[in-house]
Amino acid sequence: MLCVRGARRGTGMGKGHGMASTLRDWLDKPRAGRGVHLAADDGGWEFREYSEIASAARRVAGALIADGIRPGDVVCAIIPTDFTCVETYFGVWAAGATMCLITPPLFQDGDDYVAHVAAILRQADPKLTIASGHLTPLAARALEAAGLPGSPWEPREGVEANLADIGELAILQFTSGSSGEPRGVRVSWDNLEANIELIARVAGFHEDDDVASWLPLYHDMGLIGCFLTPLANQANLWLMRPDHFIRDPARWLECFNRAKHTAAPPFAYAYAARRIKPEQLEGLDLSGWKTALIGAEPIDPHSLEAFARLAEPYGFSRHAFKPAYGMAETTLLVTLDNVQRDPLAIRPDNESLAFGRPVRILEQHTLGPASVGAKTGWVVGCGTPEEDVAVTIVDDDLRELPDGHLGEIVVGGASVCEGYHAGAEGKSTRFMDGKVYTGDAGFFHEGQLFVLGRMGDSIKVRGRSVYVEDLESRLAEVTGLGKGRIVIVSVPGAGTKGVALFAETSEAPWADDARRVLGRRLGDDVDITIVVGHGLIQRTSSGKPRRRYMWEHLQSGNMEGATVLPAP
Repeated sequence: MLCVRGARRGTGMGKGHGMASTLRDWLDKPRAGRGVHLAADDGGWEFREYSEIASAARRVAGALIADGIRPGDVVCAIIPTDFTCVETYFGVWAAGATMCLITPPLFQDGDDYVAHVAAILRQADPKLTIASGHLTPLAARALEAAGLPGSPWEPREGVEANLADIGELAILQFTSGSSGEPRGVRVSWDNLEANIELIARVAGFHEDDDVASWLPLYHDMGLIGCFLTPLANQANLWLMRPDHFIRDPARWLECFNRAKHTAAPPFAYAYAARRIKPEQLEGLDLSGWKTALIGAEPIDPHSLEAFARLAEPYGFSRHAFKPAYGMAETTLLVTLDNVQRDPLAIRPDNESLAFGRPVRILEQHTLGPASVGAKTGWVVGCGTPEEDVAVTIVDDDLRELPDGHLGEIVVGGASVCEGYHAGAEGKSTRFMDGKVYTGDAGFFHEGQLFVLGRMGDSIKVRGRSVYVEDLESRLAEVTGLGKGRIVIVSVPGAGTKGVALFAETSEAPWADDARRVLGRRLGDDVDITIVVGHGLIQRTSSGKPRRRYMWEHLQSGNMEGATVLPAP
């Protein structure tokens, strides 16, 4: 049986018209009594009804149109999560333009941040760049560095405008990678329609359900899953900034006295379990919590079990855990387990993890007491694809593989975007024939998709992709070997993060320094393998390292002259 899940289902609507009516028409007929609850720094909440937000958005649209914005123009915006951001976002859409949100500075050095934003602006080539208040000087520097004319546009309102026509693209969504030039994914209105409908369907979302989120709006999971989905349905949204969650994770849980849906990376559930004392939850009723979506990085069952043990005395059900798989190139969601059951965790034999080969399962269990302490070696299932989302597992020659075989995950369906903006190209991720070849390694087991992670050129760290070329440049300096004699491979493993460093040398006095550098970039929980020797690095005819081939060659014992340095 081939691992092909689902088939493409058309929307039945003309290009660009389906989601425009759902996402924007509420600006003409907002529902009374519902709106956005925005977390305040004093611990309280500020509420604005959708009628207020809609009027403000149309006034922002009036100002944008007066300043020359037309349907299809790209508008970039650097605004923190506040009501100005919400109203400006829909103001851009009301003007018919394409929205591109750019992250405000977090912990970056000012120069590094300006360079990052300039790289986005060069590719996006926006008609206008919006920046609020204290972010205006950084935005001005980024515009100059990108070689773009003009100055930042501070959010303001004009005469209330009617909804303008729309262009083809709803969103220009820049991927979360940290390598060189960022890549903007071209998300059409039809893509967005299909994916928001998919999210609502598989999550069991009802228009009367409240949603709570602290995720940043410039990331696809926060933007589409926890912002646009509830706003498209005019549901009440409880919206926090990420720093609110970090300072007081119990505040997030307090939302679920009312809210029924959320999404977060696995580390958030582990962080909440570690930081929140049970007495902080006294009086809460979490029995109405329907969906705790989990994604953006490998899922550790131990983290989920720890969170469940904290929250269960207050009504939380493990059935609410919904492990999911998705990416910006598919708008957002690909799979989510919509069956009411505990997540399934399996422990594959790492020695069996080779492309095109069957994966040997050593043991498996649903989430429960056995998860405690099982922090490494386990992978959690991400659900079964819906019938309108085609998910296929292929080998190196792009041949479809049977169930249980490890290969590359390929996705088709209405949520698949048309490609990257301005001719940019992906690394492992490629668009071909209406499908996305994801660059992620995975397999099907008992009907569920299990994802091991990137296939050799990047590693996920807190939801962001760190590319091995960046690491190689740094390690070339640390080792003194030069970049041509260093190759780093992202190693897909079961519930672990790992990299292998191959070095063309017989001695490695720099090994401890290299481990420290990798640990700082990737986290203390990364598995680091250092391999030295001569003739180790294999390359393609075009000179690119054959990363995964090298790792599998080492694992099979066929790499002559290789010495694996013992870990300290």
